[in-house]
Amino acid sequence: MYMLGNTKMGSASSFSNFCLTLLLLVDVLGSTNAQLSTNFYSKSCPNLLSTVKSTVTSAINKEARMGASLLRLFFHDCFVNGCDGSVLLDDTSSFTGEKNAIPNRNSARGFDVVDNIKSAVENVCPGVVSCADILAVAARDSVEILGGPKWAVKLGRRDARSASQSAANNGIPPPTSNLNRLTSRFNALGLSTRDLVALSGAHTIGQARCTSFRARIYNESNIDASFAQTRQRNCPRTTGSGDNNLAPLDIQTPTSFDNNYFKNLISQRGLLHSDQQLFNGGSTDSIVRGYGNSPSSFNSDFVSAMIKMGDISPLTGSRGEIRKNCRRVN
Repeated sequence: MYMLGNTKMGSASSFSNFCLTLLLLVDVLGSTNAQLSTNFYSKSCPNLLSTVKSTVTSAINKEARMGASLLRLFFHDCFVNGCDGSVLLDDTSSFTGEKNAIPNRNSARGFDVVDNIKSAVENVCPGVVSCADILAVAARDSVEILGGPKWAVKLGRRDARSASQSAANNGIPPPTSNLNRLTSRFNALGLSTRDLVALSGAHTIGQARCTSFRARIYNESNIDASFAQTRQRNCPRTTGSGDNNLAPLDIQTPTSFDNNYFKNLISQRGLLHSDQQLFNGGSTDSIVRGYGNSPSSFNSDFVSAMIKMGDISPLTGSRGEIRKNCRRVN
């Protein structure tokens, strides 16, 4: 009787060892996303969130547009080889980075603010927090400070050791994109059509350069005539004239995070071609109407989509590094 029981115990023990091995294997294989968590730095850098927020707040107090610039940096980071801080790297002799790619050249901004945040974070916990995570937190803080929703940011990303200009040129949909191109690019990154519309609502804040909307205000018919005339006053038809002149993406409340962007689309006052594509007789019209009618629906979907976007291909575990300076690898 005793021998039988002992045999059972032996087999149970080897079975539990097998299960443990399997669990460890699954943990290693699934570690790309498994290690992101909202409390990743709770012990190693307990003052991280307050440190980032105070720096972002002072930057936005100096210039309200900076909130949109920081949010856009996070988007442009995640859409190119995942959320890995690669957008922040300066060019080196061994790689041409993303800063001068077509979607970023003369356009991506806020790098100095990221430097300031990184310095402040390094002062309280040196060598602990990645630049990729700083971008994720700064994007969330920007939305909240400008009146948008708040959410818990998943953290634990590490920083890439290189960047790719060609990946940035191919990965970020240009403002000339039609709905099919937008949808397929977002879908390829695991983001749904609803995520696309919700994330496009980030254009409730920020500015665009004349070069990115000139063709729309002079050549397109699905645009409110008085809106087009208003924009033409500061964006001449001739290429090379006033190319860098700015206009707000949301004509109503350009520094408030709200749902007016969607109301603008419904009245054909989307500034970019890619904006108006979301409300142009296609499959996304109903989503735009829903967000235009319900700020809470937009806010909750925006939060879900931001969390999903932040999950795109992070470097975790021992992959990548924790940069000391966000502009260059260690």
